[in-house]
Amino acid sequence: MRFTTPLVRGRLIQRYKRFLADVTLDSGEIITATCPNTGSMLGLTAPGSSVWLSKSDSPTRKYAHTWEMIETDLGQGPALVGINTNHPNKLVTEAIEAGQIKKLAGYASLRREVKYGEASRIDILLEDARKGRCYVEIKNVHLMRESGLAEFPDCVTARGAKHLRELAAMVGQGHRAVMLYLVQRTDATRLRLASDLDPGYWEAFQEAKAAGVEALAYSCRMSPQEIALDAPIRLVR
Repeated sequence: MRFTTPLVRGRLIQRYKRFLADVTLDSGEIITATCPNTGSMLGLTAPGSSVWLSKSDSPTRKYAHTWEMIETDLGQGPALVGINTNHPNKLVTEAIEAGQIKKLAGYASLRREVKYGEASRIDILLEDARKGRCYVEIKNVHLMRESGLAEFPDCVTARGAKHLRELAAMVGQGHRAVMLYLVQRTDATRLRLASDLDPGYWEAFQEAKAAGVEALAYSCRMSPQEIALDAPIRLVR
């Protein structure tokens, strides 16, 4: 996924009201940007951090800039972290269509945002006359508290646990179901579930896994010009 124009850099002043962030651009201009992330963004909101923003030319937008990435350093050198939770579905779709995710290859069709479960929409539904249906739920991962080890979730997510139960129900109906964690960090080599931050999600994951739900985790290549799925990483206990 290439950005329409290269991102612009600035320094974070503050994130507030969940969806807003004040930033001092490298030009010296102070702007308010949209923050497209509903989570806690634990460890990613320190004032003074270098951030990267996209800019829209739409005349109808209240805030032209969107916060896309932040730079962090947990001892392995500077790393880029993607905080925009609107991107993962597009990134995974591009990767599946390009044949980059071998375990999700070979399906005849791909549809996004298809209704299923308890008034939910599955991120990606793969269908094939021979292989059947495969329900793919995607989660954006950006938390890291230990060098190299990404974690999900970064706060309690009842919605995430609900999605796991719905995936398990699809397996019960004879379909395939996959939970795919997309790690938007350039410094992640493995992933674990943060059971201390959300024990309920951890329990729901164990139940879903026992029911036959599969789990995949992938890292990303990231730059101010583009984000793309990179390689599979291990999901550890």
